[in-house]
Amino acid sequence: MWRMELFENPRALAGMFDARVYAGFDAECLRVHAPDAHFACMDESGVPQARCSLWWRDTPALPNEEVGLIGHYAAADDKPARALLEHVRAELVAAGCTIAVAPMDGNTWRAYRFVTDPGSEPTFFLEPQNPPQWPAQLVADGFRTLAEYSSALTVDLTKRDPRLICAWERLTSDGVSVRALNIERFDTELDAIFTLSLESFSQNFMYTRMAREEFHAQYAKVRPLVVPELTLMAEQKGELVGFLFGLPDMAQQARGEKMNTFIIKTVAVRPGRSRAGLGSVLVGEAQARAHEAGFERAIHALMHDSNRSLNISRHYGHTIRRYTLFQRSLRA
Repeated sequence: MWRMELFENPRALAGMFDARVYAGFDAECLRVHAPDAHFACMDESGVPQARCSLWWRDTPALPNEEVGLIGHYAAADDKPARALLEHVRAELVAAGCTIAVAPMDGNTWRAYRFVTDPGSEPTFFLEPQNPPQWPAQLVADGFRTLAEYSSALTVDLTKRDPRLICAWERLTSDGVSVRALNIERFDTELDAIFTLSLESFSQNFMYTRMAREEFHAQYAKVRPLVVPELTLMAEQKGELVGFLFGLPDMAQQARGEKMNTFIIKTVAVRPGRSRAGLGSVLVGEAQARAHEAGFERAIHALMHDSNRSLNISRHYGHTIRRYTLFQRSLRA
């Protein structure tokens, strides 16, 4: 009943975009993300009912495992999803993988994780979205939780963490200063952010390096939306030692709502005891500046459950959404 079709050339997908499972999918992703394979599960009429990409050559590391990734995932129904997942698991085994991780579009710099506890708050800007059936399809295929993440909301931007006074005084005495992003030097600022990101995130779960060109291309898409006061740069002796990247929640505007929320997308600090507490200082300072700019709420977005950002967030807000990254052993 189901036929698996391998697409090795993004142009070959051109006739597929009327299909439900390709709605909103950009074939350019296949060129930029360079998966090792892309499969579509076709019905008897030749219409794709499920699709995904696979990576196995250059994937994030897990101890004692050969990792295969399943990303660009979509399925119109459970039956084609089951057929597709069974097929791609066999492909990963043939490629020498011992574990499948899903969903992840090649690495953690791109889209990964499924929403598994949606809560009641509406979707925010740049947040992953998926129907509840997709994670359920993975679970039905034998996938289990590999890592969990959450987003939190604070509705009082005037709230201050009293511990930050001492931290800020110590950092200032060590020569650390905080300023807003210079939008006129955006590319130069982004270069410094990229370099610090590689250093700061090198110990993160399933870390891989990212090409500078792709990093710039990602941020170029949101450059017109950047509010300099919401992105903070912490410097010491002329070098960037920390940053907080924030954006207005444009999803509110798209829904015709008052845009009163900003998103703390990324916080990074150069490792070192002398900069302890800088992440907390940046969050507190960003919320204070956002309040002065007229914002009323902040979303602390997509934090790993073991990340320091989660500890910072607990002082201000409450969890509004949870996400899961899944795994399935491919060993016999």
